[in-house]
Amino acid sequence: MSMYKALIRPLLFLFSPESVHHFATAILQLSCKIPGIKALLRATFDKSSPELERELFGIKFKNPVGLAAGFDKDARLVDELECLGFGFVEIGTLTPEPQPGNPKPRLFRLMNDQAIINRMGFNNEGVESAVRRLKKRKSSILVGGNIGKNKITDNKEAYLDYEKCFEALFPVVDYFVVNISSPNTPGLRDLQEKEPLKALLMHLKSLAATKEKHKPILLKIAPDLSLSQLDDIVEIVLETKLDGIIATNTTISRADLNTSNEIVDRIGAGGLSGKPLGERSTEVIRYLAVKLNGKVPIIGVGGIAEPKDALDKIRAGASLVQIYTGFIYEGPALIKKINAAILKELNNIN
Repeated sequence: MSMYKALIRPLLFLFSPESVHHFATAILQLSCKIPGIKALLRATFDKSSPELERELFGIKFKNPVGLAAGFDKDARLVDELECLGFGFVEIGTLTPEPQPGNPKPRLFRLMNDQAIINRMGFNNEGVESAVRRLKKRKSSILVGGNIGKNKITDNKEAYLDYEKCFEALFPVVDYFVVNISSPNTPGLRDLQEKEPLKALLMHLKSLAATKEKHKPILLKIAPDLSLSQLDDIVEIVLETKLDGIIATNTTISRADLNTSNEIVDRIGAGGLSGKPLGERSTEVIRYLAVKLNGKVPIIGVGGIAEPKDALDKIRAGASLVQIYTGFIYEGPALIKKINAAILKELNNIN
Protein backbone atom coordinates (compact mmCIF):
# COMPACT_ATOMS: atom_id res chain seq x y z
CA MET A 1 0.00 0.00 0.00
CA SER A 2 1.28 3.47 -0.93
CA MET A 3 2.11 6.09 1.71
CA TYR A 4 -0.75 8.18 0.34
CA LYS A 5 -3.34 5.45 0.96
CA ALA A 6 -1.83 4.28 4.26
CA LEU A 7 -1.16 7.63 5.94
CA ILE A 8 -2.19 10.72 3.99
CA ARG A 9 -5.65 9.73 2.72
CA PRO A 10 -7.02 8.53 6.10
CA LEU A 11 -5.98 11.87 7.61
CA LEU A 12 -7.47 13.94 4.78
CA PHE A 13 -10.70 11.95 4.77
CA LEU A 14 -11.38 12.93 8.39
CA PHE A 15 -12.52 16.31 7.07
CA SER A 16 -15.24 17.43 4.66
CA PRO A 17 -14.37 16.82 0.99
CA GLU A 18 -14.50 20.46 -0.06
CA SER A 19 -12.40 21.65 2.90
CA VAL A 20 -9.83 18.94 2.18
CA HIS A 21 -9.67 19.93 -1.48
CA HIS A 22 -8.78 23.51 -0.60
CA PHE A 23 -6.31 22.38 2.08
CA ALA A 24 -4.55 19.80 -0.11
CA THR A 25 -4.23 22.13 -3.09
CA ALA A 26 -2.86 24.90 -0.85
CA ILE A 27 -0.25 22.48 0.52
CA LEU A 28 0.71 21.48 -3.03
CA GLN A 29 1.12 25.13 -4.01
CA LEU A 30 3.19 25.98 -0.94
CA SER A 31 5.37 22.87 -1.29
CA CYS A 32 6.17 23.68 -4.89
CA LYS A 33 7.58 27.06 -3.82
CA ILE A 34 10.34 25.22 -1.92
CA PRO A 35 13.46 24.82 -4.09
CA GLY A 36 13.84 21.25 -5.36
CA ILE A 37 10.30 20.05 -4.58
CA LYS A 38 9.07 20.27 -8.17
CA ALA A 39 12.06 18.24 -9.34
CA LEU A 40 11.42 15.69 -6.58
CA LEU A 41 7.76 15.35 -7.56
CA ARG A 42 8.70 14.86 -11.22
CA ALA A 43 11.27 12.21 -10.28
CA THR A 44 8.66 10.41 -8.16
CA PHE A 45 5.56 10.57 -10.37
CA ASP A 46 6.49 11.41 -13.95
CA LYS A 47 6.74 8.56 -16.45
CA SER A 48 8.25 9.85 -19.67
CA SER A 49 8.81 7.89 -22.86
CA PRO A 50 8.56 8.74 -26.56
CA GLU A 51 6.25 5.71 -26.85
CA LEU A 52 3.71 7.39 -24.57
CA GLU A 53 3.43 10.49 -26.77
CA ARG A 54 0.19 10.94 -28.69
CA GLU A 55 -0.70 13.36 -31.47
CA LEU A 56 -4.38 14.23 -31.75
CA PHE A 57 -6.18 17.09 -33.48
CA GLY A 58 -2.82 18.66 -34.27
CA ILE A 59 -1.58 18.64 -30.66
CA LYS A 60 1.23 16.53 -29.25
CA PHE A 61 0.47 15.09 -25.79
CA LYS A 62 3.52 13.91 -23.81
CA ASN A 63 1.45 11.05 -22.40
CA PRO A 64 -2.20 9.95 -22.64
CA VAL A 65 -3.20 10.54 -18.98
CA GLY A 66 -4.88 13.85 -18.19
CA LEU A 67 -6.70 15.46 -15.27
CA ALA A 68 -10.42 15.91 -15.87
CA ALA A 69 -12.21 19.22 -15.40
CA GLY A 70 -13.52 20.10 -11.94
CA PHE A 71 -10.36 19.62 -9.91
CA ASP A 72 -8.68 22.87 -10.93
CA LYS A 73 -11.67 24.98 -11.89
CA ASP A 74 -9.92 28.36 -11.73
CA ALA A 75 -6.52 27.39 -13.20
CA ARG A 76 -4.70 27.85 -9.89
CA LEU A 77 -2.59 24.66 -10.05
CA VAL A 78 -1.52 24.14 -13.65
CA ASP A 79 2.23 24.39 -12.97
CA GLU A 80 2.03 22.22 -9.85
CA LEU A 81 -0.06 19.53 -11.56
CA GLU A 82 2.49 19.31 -14.37
CA CYS A 83 4.99 18.02 -11.80
CA LEU A 84 2.74 15.06 -10.96
CA GLY A 85 3.14 13.51 -14.40
CA PHE A 86 -0.08 14.48 -16.16
CA GLY A 87 0.08 14.70 -19.94
CA PHE A 88 -2.55 17.46 -19.94
CA VAL A 89 -4.81 19.32 -17.52
CA GLU A 90 -8.37 20.48 -18.12
CA ILE A 91 -9.48 23.57 -16.21
CA GLY A 92 -13.04 24.65 -15.49
CA THR A 93 -15.88 24.40 -15.94
CA LEU A 94 -15.64 28.17 -16.41
CA THR A 95 -18.53 30.58 -16.92
CA PRO A 96 -18.42 34.20 -18.16
CA GLU A 97 -19.32 35.68 -14.77
CA PRO A 98 -18.20 34.45 -11.35
CA GLN A 99 -20.76 32.37 -9.49
CA PRO A 100 -20.78 30.73 -6.05
CA GLY A 101 -22.37 27.45 -7.15
CA ASN A 102 -24.89 25.51 -5.14
CA PRO A 103 -25.29 25.72 -1.34
CA LYS A 104 -22.92 23.64 0.81
CA PRO A 105 -22.55 20.78 1.57
CA ARG A 106 -22.33 19.83 -2.11
CA LEU A 107 -19.53 17.26 -2.24
CA PHE A 108 -19.86 13.80 -0.69
CA ARG A 109 -17.65 10.70 -0.49
CA LEU A 110 -19.06 7.20 -0.95
CA MET A 111 -16.10 5.33 0.56
CA ASN A 112 -17.55 1.84 0.03
CA ASP A 113 -17.86 2.57 -3.69
CA GLN A 114 -14.71 4.63 -4.25
CA ALA A 115 -17.08 7.28 -5.55
CA ILE A 116 -18.06 10.89 -5.09
CA ILE A 117 -21.38 12.67 -5.48
CA ASN A 118 -21.13 16.36 -6.29
CA ARG A 119 -23.61 19.12 -6.96
CA MET A 120 -21.09 21.95 -7.13
CA GLY A 121 -23.04 23.91 -9.76
CA PHE A 122 -20.20 25.43 -11.79
CA ASN A 123 -18.73 27.36 -8.85
CA ASN A 124 -15.88 29.43 -10.29
CA GLU A 125 -14.35 32.91 -10.24
CA GLY A 126 -15.31 33.64 -13.84
CA VAL A 127 -13.37 33.19 -17.04
CA GLU A 128 -11.31 36.40 -16.82
CA SER A 129 -9.79 35.32 -13.50
CA ALA A 130 -8.58 32.04 -15.06
CA VAL A 131 -7.21 33.90 -18.08
CA ARG A 132 -5.09 36.15 -15.84
CA ARG A 133 -3.58 33.10 -14.12
CA LEU A 134 -2.91 31.22 -17.35
CA LYS A 135 -1.04 34.21 -18.75
CA LYS A 136 1.41 33.87 -15.85
CA ARG A 137 1.96 30.12 -15.97
CA LYS A 138 5.48 28.83 -16.31
CA SER A 139 5.06 25.20 -17.42
CA SER A 140 4.36 24.11 -20.98
CA ILE A 141 1.80 21.42 -20.06
CA LEU A 142 -1.19 21.29 -22.40
CA VAL A 143 -4.29 22.95 -20.96
CA GLY A 144 -7.88 22.41 -22.00
CA GLY A 145 -10.55 24.98 -21.29
CA ASN A 146 -13.86 23.48 -20.20
CA ILE A 147 -16.62 26.04 -20.77
CA GLY A 148 -20.23 26.35 -19.65
CA LYS A 149 -23.03 28.82 -19.04
CA ASN A 150 -23.98 30.84 -15.98
CA LYS A 151 -26.90 29.46 -13.99
CA ILE A 152 -29.04 32.57 -14.56
CA THR A 153 -28.52 32.53 -18.34
CA ASP A 154 -31.56 31.27 -20.24
CA ASN A 155 -30.85 28.37 -22.58
CA LYS A 156 -31.89 30.53 -25.55
CA GLU A 157 -28.98 32.84 -24.71
CA ALA A 158 -26.56 30.08 -23.67
CA TYR A 159 -24.58 30.34 -26.90
CA LEU A 160 -23.50 33.85 -25.87
CA ASP A 161 -22.00 32.53 -22.60
CA TYR A 162 -20.06 29.85 -24.48
CA GLU A 163 -18.92 32.50 -26.96
CA LYS A 164 -17.63 34.79 -24.19
CA CYS A 165 -15.65 31.95 -22.61
CA PHE A 166 -14.31 30.81 -25.99
CA GLU A 167 -13.09 34.28 -26.96
CA ALA A 168 -11.54 35.01 -23.56
CA LEU A 169 -9.71 31.67 -23.29
CA PHE A 170 -8.63 31.36 -26.92
CA PRO A 171 -5.14 32.88 -26.46
CA VAL A 172 -4.29 30.85 -23.34
CA VAL A 173 -5.59 27.27 -23.79
CA ASP A 174 -4.70 24.48 -26.21
CA TYR A 175 -8.17 23.02 -26.73
CA PHE A 176 -11.80 23.62 -25.70
CA VAL A 177 -14.43 21.39 -24.13
CA VAL A 178 -18.10 22.30 -24.44
CA ASN A 179 -19.82 21.15 -21.25
CA ILE A 180 -23.54 20.63 -21.73
CA SER A 181 -23.65 17.47 -19.66
CA SER A 182 -23.27 18.48 -16.00
CA PRO A 183 -26.40 17.50 -14.03
CA ASN A 184 -25.88 20.33 -11.54
CA THR A 185 -26.96 23.39 -13.53
CA PRO A 186 -30.75 23.43 -14.05
CA GLY A 187 -31.71 22.84 -17.69
CA LEU A 188 -28.13 22.47 -18.91
CA ARG A 189 -28.59 18.91 -20.16
CA ASP A 190 -31.47 20.13 -22.36
CA LEU A 191 -28.72 21.56 -24.57
CA GLN A 192 -27.78 17.96 -25.44
CA GLU A 193 -30.95 17.71 -27.52
CA LYS A 194 -30.25 17.54 -31.24
CA GLU A 195 -31.21 21.01 -32.52
CA PRO A 196 -29.91 23.17 -29.62
CA LEU A 197 -26.64 21.23 -29.59
CA LYS A 198 -26.11 21.51 -33.32
CA ALA A 199 -26.78 25.26 -33.22
CA LEU A 200 -24.35 25.78 -30.33
CA LEU A 201 -21.54 23.77 -31.92
CA MET A 202 -22.01 25.41 -35.32
CA HIS A 203 -21.77 28.80 -33.61
CA LEU A 204 -18.50 27.90 -31.89
CA LYS A 205 -17.08 26.38 -35.07
CA SER A 206 -17.90 29.59 -36.95
CA LEU A 207 -16.02 31.58 -34.29
CA ALA A 208 -13.07 29.19 -34.57
CA ALA A 209 -13.01 29.68 -38.34
CA THR A 210 -12.20 33.37 -37.86
CA LYS A 211 -9.00 32.59 -35.93
CA GLU A 212 -5.55 32.32 -37.50
CA LYS A 213 -4.67 29.28 -35.40
CA HIS A 214 -6.76 26.12 -35.10
CA LYS A 215 -7.68 25.16 -31.55
CA PRO A 216 -9.71 21.95 -31.23
CA ILE A 217 -13.27 21.96 -29.88
CA LEU A 218 -14.48 18.84 -28.07
CA LEU A 219 -17.88 17.93 -26.66
CA LYS A 220 -18.31 16.40 -23.20
CA ILE A 221 -21.33 14.11 -23.01
CA ALA A 222 -23.32 12.45 -20.22
CA PRO A 223 -23.23 8.71 -19.56
CA ASP A 224 -27.02 8.69 -19.21
CA LEU A 225 -27.83 9.16 -22.91
CA SER A 226 -29.90 6.52 -24.72
CA LEU A 227 -28.55 4.79 -27.83
CA SER A 228 -30.72 6.99 -30.05
CA GLN A 229 -29.35 10.09 -28.31
CA LEU A 230 -25.80 8.79 -28.82
CA ASP A 231 -26.65 8.29 -32.50
CA ASP A 232 -27.73 11.95 -32.62
CA ILE A 233 -24.41 12.95 -30.99
CA VAL A 234 -22.48 11.00 -33.64
CA GLU A 235 -24.48 12.63 -36.43
CA ILE A 236 -23.97 16.14 -35.03
CA VAL A 237 -20.26 15.64 -34.35
CA LEU A 238 -19.66 14.47 -37.92
CA GLU A 239 -21.88 17.17 -39.41
CA THR A 240 -20.23 20.02 -37.47
CA LYS A 241 -16.74 18.51 -38.00
CA LEU A 242 -16.09 18.61 -34.27
CA ASP A 243 -12.57 17.67 -33.22
CA GLY A 244 -13.35 15.16 -30.46
CA ILE A 245 -15.65 13.79 -27.77
CA ILE A 246 -15.07 13.39 -24.03
CA ALA A 247 -17.01 10.42 -22.67
CA THR A 248 -18.28 10.76 -20.04
CA ASN A 249 -19.38 13.26 -17.42
CA THR A 250 -20.90 12.20 -14.07
CA THR A 251 -24.08 10.11 -13.90
CA ILE A 252 -27.42 10.74 -12.21
CA SER A 253 -27.84 6.96 -11.81
CA ARG A 254 -27.54 5.38 -8.36
CA ALA A 255 -27.72 1.75 -9.52
CA ASP A 256 -25.74 -1.08 -7.90
CA LEU A 257 -24.02 0.95 -5.17
CA ASN A 258 -22.52 -0.63 -2.05
CA THR A 259 -23.46 2.44 -0.03
CA SER A 260 -26.87 2.06 1.63
CA ASN A 261 -29.92 3.61 -0.03
CA GLU A 262 -30.56 5.55 3.18
CA ILE A 263 -27.20 7.34 2.96
CA VAL A 264 -27.52 7.93 -0.77
CA ASP A 265 -31.05 9.35 -0.34
CA ARG A 266 -29.82 11.62 2.46
CA ILE A 267 -27.08 13.01 0.19
CA GLY A 268 -29.64 13.80 -2.50
CA ALA A 269 -29.11 15.16 -6.00
CA GLY A 270 -25.80 15.41 -7.82
CA GLY A 271 -23.54 13.73 -10.32
CA LEU A 272 -21.92 10.45 -9.32
CA SER A 273 -18.28 9.88 -10.30
CA GLY A 274 -15.80 7.15 -9.50
CA LYS A 275 -15.65 3.38 -9.78
CA PRO A 276 -19.42 2.69 -10.25
CA LEU A 277 -19.34 4.84 -13.40
CA GLY A 278 -16.51 2.88 -15.04
CA GLU A 279 -18.44 0.20 -16.89
CA ARG A 280 -21.09 2.54 -18.31
CA SER A 281 -18.48 5.06 -19.41
CA THR A 282 -16.55 2.32 -21.24
CA GLU A 283 -19.77 1.09 -22.90
CA VAL A 284 -20.44 4.60 -24.23
CA ILE A 285 -16.85 4.86 -25.53
CA ARG A 286 -17.13 1.49 -27.27
CA TYR A 287 -20.46 2.40 -28.89
CA LEU A 288 -19.19 5.78 -30.10
CA ALA A 289 -15.91 4.31 -31.38
CA VAL A 290 -17.79 1.82 -33.56
CA LYS A 291 -20.23 4.44 -34.87
CA LEU A 292 -17.50 7.02 -35.55
CA ASN A 293 -15.21 4.44 -37.11
CA GLY A 294 -12.04 6.25 -36.05
CA LYS A 295 -13.08 9.55 -37.66
CA VAL A 296 -13.23 11.48 -34.37
CA PRO A 297 -10.93 10.91 -31.35
CA ILE A 298 -12.47 10.06 -27.98
CA ILE A 299 -11.10 10.96 -24.55
CA GLY A 300 -12.23 8.40 -22.00
CA VAL A 301 -13.10 9.46 -18.46
CA GLY A 302 -15.22 7.97 -15.70
CA GLY A 303 -14.42 5.37 -13.09
CA ILE A 304 -10.68 4.97 -13.67
CA ALA A 305 -9.52 3.69 -10.28
CA GLU A 306 -6.63 1.47 -11.44
CA PRO A 307 -4.52 0.97 -14.57
CA LYS A 308 -6.80 -1.80 -15.89
CA ASP A 309 -9.71 0.67 -16.03
CA ALA A 310 -7.68 3.01 -18.24
CA LEU A 311 -6.58 0.14 -20.48
CA ASP A 312 -10.22 -0.98 -20.84
CA LYS A 313 -11.15 2.47 -22.12
CA ILE A 314 -8.23 2.57 -24.54
CA ARG A 315 -9.13 -0.89 -25.85
CA ALA A 316 -12.73 0.29 -26.23
CA GLY A 317 -11.55 3.11 -28.48
CA ALA A 318 -10.31 6.02 -26.35
CA SER A 319 -7.15 7.75 -27.56
CA LEU A 320 -6.54 9.53 -24.24
CA VAL A 321 -7.91 9.13 -20.72
CA GLN A 322 -8.63 11.48 -17.83
CA ILE A 323 -8.86 10.84 -14.11
CA TYR A 324 -10.41 12.75 -11.21
CA THR A 325 -12.09 10.66 -8.50
CA GLY A 326 -9.46 7.93 -8.86
CA PHE A 327 -6.80 10.60 -8.35
CA ILE A 328 -8.45 11.55 -5.04
CA TYR A 329 -8.79 7.96 -3.79
CA GLU A 330 -5.50 6.57 -5.13
CA GLY A 331 -3.23 9.63 -5.06
CA PRO A 332 -0.77 10.88 -7.69
CA ALA A 333 0.92 7.46 -8.00
CA LEU A 334 -2.07 6.42 -10.14
CA ILE A 335 -0.83 8.61 -13.03
CA LYS A 336 2.52 6.85 -13.20
CA LYS A 337 0.92 3.41 -12.80
CA ILE A 338 -1.45 4.03 -15.72
CA ASN A 339 1.36 5.28 -17.96
CA ALA A 340 3.51 2.28 -16.98
CA ALA A 341 0.65 -0.11 -17.81
CA ILE A 342 0.09 1.54 -21.19
CA LEU A 343 3.81 1.30 -21.93
CA LYS A 344 3.86 -2.37 -20.93
CA GLU A 345 0.89 -3.15 -23.16
CA LEU A 346 2.56 -1.37 -26.10
CA ASN A 347 5.75 -3.37 -25.58
CA ASN A 348 3.78 -6.62 -25.39
CA ILE A 349 2.04 -5.80 -28.67
CA ASN A 350 5.34 -4.96 -30.32
